[in-house]
Amino acid sequence: MDDTPATKKDLILPPPRRSRRKSGGTTLRDVAALAGVAPITASRALNTPNAVSEQILKRVRSAVEQTGYVPNMLAGGLASRKSRLVAAVIPTISGNVFLEMVQSLTASLAAYGYQLMLGQSGYEDSREDELLETIIGRRPDGVVLTGIMRSPQGRQRLLTSGIPVVETWDLTPNPIDMLVGFSHEKVGEAVARYLHSKGKRRVATLSANDQRAQRRMKAFSDTAIELGMAAPGATEVPGWLVPAPTNVGMGRAGLRELLARHPDIDALFCSSDMVALGVLTEAQAQGIAVPGRLAVVGLGDLSFARDLHPALTTVRIDGARIGATAARFIVERSEEREVRDGIVDIGFSIVERDSA
Repeated sequence: MDDTPATKKDLILPPPRRSRRKSGGTTLRDVAALAGVAPITASRALNTPNAVSEQILKRVRSAVEQTGYVPNMLAGGLASRKSRLVAAVIPTISGNVFLEMVQSLTASLAAYGYQLMLGQSGYEDSREDELLETIIGRRPDGVVLTGIMRSPQGRQRLLTSGIPVVETWDLTPNPIDMLVGFSHEKVGEAVARYLHSKGKRRVATLSANDQRAQRRMKAFSDTAIELGMAAPGATEVPGWLVPAPTNVGMGRAGLRELLARHPDIDALFCSSDMVALGVLTEAQAQGIAVPGRLAVVGLGDLSFARDLHPALTTVRIDGARIGATAARFIVERSEEREVRDGIVDIGFSIVERDSA
C-alpha cells in the first residue's frame, strides 16, 4: 500500500456524471440509426431533401414512417427565426360564416409551407387580449384577426411584437398593419335599397348582438327610414336581438316575437343565413308566404342557402378571397418581401333568390 501523501491535485475529484434520462420520444438519432446514416444526413433529408440522394431520402423517410418521428419544429424555428406557423383568431369555431375563410387560409398557407393555428376569442366578454398575449409569446410568423382590433392594449402588443398582422372582415382607415375586409355599413345600406326596389315598405331586422352585425343593422335602419320603409314618425325600424353565435332556433323565436309586436312587417334582414333559415322554417310552420307576405334576406351565402325552399336571398362575402389574400400578405411580410396594396376592400354582392 502506498502511504505517500496525496497532492492537492490528486484531491480534486472529477464531477459526477449526470445520467441522461430518456424522455421516451423518438429522436433524430434514432431515425438516423435505423436508416444507417449520420444524424446530419438524416437532418438534410428531412429539411432539404434535394441535398441528398434518392436512395438515402427513401431510407430516411422509411425510418420516419417506422418510428413515427415528428421533427422538432420549435428547434428549427429558433435556428432560422421562423416558426412556419400562423395564428388566426376567430370569434367562434361554430360560426359557419367564417368557415370558407379558414379553409382558404389553411390551404393557401400550406402551399407556402406554413401551418395554421386557430384561436377562439368568443363574442360576449371576448378573450381576445388574453389569447393574443399567449399567441405573441409563441412568436408565430403572422397573426390573422377577424375584425378590427379595438382594444388599445391588444393593439399596442401587436405593434410592439413586430409580427405581421392582417385584420379581416372589416374596414378601418387605421389598420395595425394589413387589412382585407369590407364595409358592414355599405352592406346594410345596399340591402335596404334592394328591398325598397322590390316594393317592401315595412322592414325589420333580426340580428345577433355582436358589434359588426349591429353596425350593419344600423346602416340598414337609417337607410330604410330615409327611404320611407317604416311607420310614420319612426326613428328606427323594428328589430330583435339574439346572442351570438346564432342558431336556427333563435331565428324561429325571433320571427314569432317580431310578428307579435309588428304584424305588418313585410321584409326581414337577418344577420346570418343561420338566423334566416330559422325564419324560413317558422314562416313555413305558420303558413306565411315567402316572399309574397314576407321577404327574407340573410348574410353569408352558406352552402345550404341555394337549396332551401324557397332559396335564400343573401349577401355573399368572398371568404375564400379573404383567406388567400391574408395568407399572401403574411408570407410576403414574413419573408421580407414588399407587400403591395396592403389594404384590400373585397366588397360584397347580393345574391338574389326566391326568398326576396
